[in-house]
Amino acid sequence: MLVKVFANLRQICGGVTVDVQPDGERVIDVLDKMVEMFPPLKDEIFSTEKELLPFVHVYVNGRNIIHLDDLQTKVVEKDQFALFPPVAGG
Repeated sequence: MLVKVFANLRQICGGVTVDVQPDGERVIDVLDKMVEMFPPLKDEIFSTEKELLPFVHVYVNGRNIIHLDDLQTKVVEKDQFALFPPVAGG
């Protein structure tokens, strides 16, 4: 699955997109595999309770997972998956 990453996550992941082969079919499985591939990512996206940090957003096919089944949202290889860290600006 191709995951598009934004802002400081691009530095951690080494580019705009990451090819991820998750060990399951849920958003959490994709994110777990990404953390396995890029350990510094963990502190950028997850709380100690393994929930997404505030203002970290995951979109699947243009829809925020908070409006779907959150981290349990099912994904397939062809889905468009985007991961956004907290972004501030003015």
